[in-house]
Amino acid sequence: MPKTYTRKKIFAITLLIVLALCLLVVRLGYLMIARSEYYLQKAEDLHERERSIKAKRGILYDRNGVELAGNKPVCSISVIHSQITDEEQVVKALCSVLSMDEETIRKKVQANTMREKIKSNVEKETADTLRDMQLDGVMIDEDYKRYYPFDSLASKVIGFTGSDNQGIVGLEVTYDSLLAGTPGSILTLTDAYGMELENEAESRLEPVAGNNIYISIDVNIQKYAEQAAMKVLKAKQAKRVSVVLMNPQNGEIYAMVNVPEYNLNDPYTLVRAEDYYVKGVQEEEETESQRTDNMTQQEKQDALNNMWRNFCINDTYEPGSTFKMITATAALEEGVVRVSDTFNCPGYRIIEDRKIRCHKVGGHGTETFREGIMNSCNPVFMDVGARVGVSNMYKNYRKLGLFEKTGVDLPGEASSIMHKEENVQAVELATMSFGQSFQITPMQLLRAASAVVNGGNLVTPHFAMYAVNQEGKTIETFTYPEQKQVIQSSTSETMKELLEAVVAEGSGNKGQVSGYRIGGKTATSEKLPRGNGKYISSFVGFAPADNPQIIGIILIDEPEGTYYGGTIAAPVMAELYSNILPYMGMEAEYSEEELQKSVISVEFEDTVE
Repeated sequence: MPKTYTRKKIFAITLLIVLALCLLVVRLGYLMIARSEYYLQKAEDLHERERSIKAKRGILYDRNGVELAGNKPVCSISVIHSQITDEEQVVKALCSVLSMDEETIRKKVQANTMREKIKSNVEKETADTLRDMQLDGVMIDEDYKRYYPFDSLASKVIGFTGSDNQGIVGLEVTYDSLLAGTPGSILTLTDAYGMELENEAESRLEPVAGNNIYISIDVNIQKYAEQAAMKVLKAKQAKRVSVVLMNPQNGEIYAMVNVPEYNLNDPYTLVRAEDYYVKGVQEEEETESQRTDNMTQQEKQDALNNMWRNFCINDTYEPGSTFKMITATAALEEGVVRVSDTFNCPGYRIIEDRKIRCHKVGGHGTETFREGIMNSCNPVFMDVGARVGVSNMYKNYRKLGLFEKTGVDLPGEASSIMHKEENVQAVELATMSFGQSFQITPMQLLRAASAVVNGGNLVTPHFAMYAVNQEGKTIETFTYPEQKQVIQSSTSETMKELLEAVVAEGSGNKGQVSGYRIGGKTATSEKLPRGNGKYISSFVGFAPADNPQIIGIILIDEPEGTYYGGTIAAPVMAELYSNILPYMGMEAEYSEEELQKSVISVEFEDTVE
């Protein structure tokens, strides 16, 4: 029995060994044959180091092919711990050449990682200095940095990129997927210790550059607008000045200004309006750097976010009297008023328990609807609003896009702030009729005004026109929604005539440009809370009045001294148009009166010694 038991045991053990060997052979066969490619790749990965190559970002061009955002060659500096032979030498060299803190550098140099980035966007000349030192373990890779040739031009439209060239704000983020391109890579062979092998060829996957985009901005028109805005910012010591110039027929934006603008090549340095108009800084006052240093991190970030904001689309305001063109349009659409209808203005209207005044204390007396618009008379528009009624007024607001975003291709567009229709009573209707007690963005007003004067079509304001690849082939032509005939063409024709009269004979007369027919509407809106003495002065103007090819809005936020829109905003638009209209190829046609004034002016100048 013992012998038989022993033989059985030996047989069982042998069988187990044979089965184990069979399983091992099957497993090895599976790994070496079926999974050979997978493990070969894993083995190669252990002996390869990958370095990414940034793709050249696509260029932003203005409508005429002028470069607005391009690329500048820079370098990226990193270290490979396992390849450093003299740590102190590397730390000392990096601190000296890159002007960085020694503690920061030392931590990165001592980090036992495959690759540790020291600094990005290093100027090529600086990188060449390091390259000449031939430091073991210090890697220098070619890179690209976003570069803006005009520094601050249209900064709040174009936006800027982060350290890895991704869009942060503005058009840079809206069209990031088109502009970004596809990164490449470099594969380098290493030994088991992570040391790069000499005389071994690198494997290189070339990056694919991003696409170029042409936008509707015209550099020259943008420059004109920024200069005019900065001039009035300084003269009136305003908080900000915003200007938008657009083609009312198709929504192409020629210029969008929000001064003070900031430097796109240095977007983290704070810029304030008062820095432009304070005359001399006394010694005891803080310098800009001291003010920044005294901020908490959150305060500085809030200040930067505010500096980057685009008031034309990111913020709302009470439009004031420029909105009377919307009320007038609604009244004509609903057939409740004729141009010849007469009204009486004693200087106020009593609506329920409130006495709401006209800007002219003594009143305008008897006046037609046409004169009411020319005089910007509040009582006339309160009467007109009452005729239209809440339901019809809101219907026309919707038709003119005031309850929706404009769709402009910039991030962060705000929505209007309106009363719920069922909550609008007589007082609310009266104040809304002349542009108070609700808020919209400047872009919403300009879009609605465009529909009023372009024949009745609601266009989408926009910048991007078309995109091309690196070979110059058009890969995308951008299209935008347009709602046809939201108001009748007859209403539009009447409104153009009325708004031309405002500039030719009425409250907007300082918006006149000799040789051109200009239409428009002024506004002086008091900021909330009422009685704080802070105003936004504005003017909406278009030309030529009979067939508008350009429409613009200017807003002067918190001007000092005189603050009436007709006095300080309309002249700025007039100055702008006197430069822009000839530049756009619109020929001046002088009336006999204008020619006579011109002759008298020349004769007078000739007699002055």
